[in-house]
Amino acid sequence: MMYPEQLLIPMRQELTRLGVEELKTVAEVDAKFAEHKGTALVVVNSVCGCAARNARPAVAMALQHTVKPDVATTVFAGQDKEATERARSYFTGYRPSSPSIALLKDGDVVFMLERYQIEGRSAQEIAADLTQAFDQHCASL
Repeated sequence: MMYPEQLLIPMRQELTRLGVEELKTVAEVDAKFAEHKGTALVVVNSVCGCAARNARPAVAMALQHTVKPDVATTVFAGQDKEATERARSYFTGYRPSSPSIALLKDGDVVFMLERYQIEGRSAQEIAADLTQAFDQHCASL
């Protein structure tokens, strides 16, 4: 079911105001990831409560960390369906999950938080997982 776009604007802006780039089409996803070198955060956004209460606030906290991915992007599950499916195609070995947060390095998933790892946890706990992954995979050597 598609929600009215007007309802989603605040949910989208919660990430885009942080500088997270929203990818709404297959072409935008492919342009960003097909040949991407370096690290990329991909947030599969959602209208669900655990996205609002846990995932989006955790991403906001994690992006304040000194070590960050080269790029931060988002797709919106249930709304930008084709873009979301394409983004998920880069998450080899993981089932579709909304919300979810992936960290890719040179196009491969090096860290993933699926819905079951987001639900029931605080935004602070999730942000700590993300910043630990940033430190491990995004830090310059």
